Amino acid sequence: MVARMGSRERDGGRRTQEVEGGPATPQVLVPRFRLQVLEPRPESPVHWHSSGDRCSLGSQPGNDIIIDDPTVSGYHCEVLVDAEGAHVRDTGSLNGTVVDGVRVNDAYLRDGSLIKLGEAVVRFQLGQDTIQIPLSERTSFETLVGQSVAMRQTISLLERAAATDATVLLEGETGTGKGATAESIHRASARKDGPFVVVDCGAIPENLLESELFGHERGSFTGAAARRVGAFEEAAGGTLFLDEIGELPPELQPKLLRAVETRTIRRVGQNQHVPIDVRIVAATNRDLRSDANTGRFRSDLYFRLAVIKITLPPLRQRPEDLPLLAEALLGTLRAQPHEVHALLTPAFLATLRRAAWPGNVRELRNYLERCLVFQDALPISGVTHIGELAALSQASQLADADLGYADARKRAIDAFEKSYAEALVRKHGGKVALAAQSAGIARVHLYRLLRRHGLTPGQG
Repeated sequence: MVARMGSRERDGGRRTQEVEGGPATPQVLVPRFRLQVLEPRPESPVHWHSSGDRCSLGSQPGNDIIIDDPTVSGYHCEVLVDAEGAHVRDTGSLNGTVVDGVRVNDAYLRDGSLIKLGEAVVRFQLGQDTIQIPLSERTSFETLVGQSVAMRQTISLLERAAATDATVLLEGETGTGKGATAESIHRASARKDGPFVVVDCGAIPENLLESELFGHERGSFTGAAARRVGAFEEAAGGTLFLDEIGELPPELQPKLLRAVETRTIRRVGQNQHVPIDVRIVAATNRDLRSDANTGRFRSDLYFRLAVIKITLPPLRQRPEDLPLLAEALLGTLRAQPHEVHALLTPAFLATLRRAAWPGNVRELRNYLERCLVFQDALPISGVTHIGELAALSQASQLADADLGYADARKRAIDAFEKSYAEALVRKHGGKVALAAQSAGIARVHLYRLLRRHGLTPGQG
């Protein structure tokens, strides 16, 4: 049993101060910290000193501290510091994370806290000095805008990612703009003149996805009447965006891993491998570390995809960006100057800041589009469908104090999603496109919800 240090790309924290002199430029300052592996006792002491705001611990490559112990999950937990202090977050480990004798999902740390990962033990120590996290001087990156600290940290990472050909993994909640971010990376890269090809791994039937990615030869299966070039070859010289990579079927994951590692693919029905020249950007709203721990997603594939990992902040973490975002979104909706002026009043912007925006930027865009249609600042309602009310009532009844917070929350959300999707599709007579438009969500997302809960449009 050994422990050693690894390295990976990291994003930043939240503490800020102003630079003296010249224009006010916020900086992100986070306390320096140190982690020491106590058990299993290594042959030589492992002292990890922070150079950013977080440290990941687990048994797989790709972690900052790699602990080779059978009781430690591949991606066990992470320690991070932000404006609230230092805390540890379990990332879906199998044997749990314990802080000073108490099992936790997310807990604050004190100087000297002992963190137990399975049978391994790590000591946390807080330093006296601080580290500055890079911030971009820009408030936009291609189609993305934001002046908040969270967004300028993200833009700083995107600038560095675009300057390389490294594989990028975009993480973030539904509606945070992962697709627009992937396209922005492509536009800002040296491959901008090449194609930008999108494959939604969650929207294509499993039996067709392999052909969609790698192509096929004529006669390789029933219905293959002609040779077909797959997305990898179609994206030659450009960027391949693999959306919802967490939905990739297990049987295709080894084939994708080989393509990412060797930059070669083999069409269905073909014996030889074909070299490919693509830049890969993948995106997910799932925690792939947790999926890797349970075996749902290959840990070696996650490691290969997360060469540069960028987490897009939800809208609730950057309310100061709402004026810029609203103006930019109205521009994409081709709003006339007088319409923009009429909408973006101080009162309207204050209303936007008070809303929760669980659907993030996508929900904000849909709301602004409705305002343009009705030529008025419509009220922002939270729960508007009878089916949604019923689902929330059912979900509240499922609250079980014997469960951990994460498990109880997941059970309630699953119940809401299933009930709401059933009611929504039933209301629109099984017409998924119409149902999705009514709900203000993408049709692909509604199909994904139906499939996740074992439903078909006819069941609605």
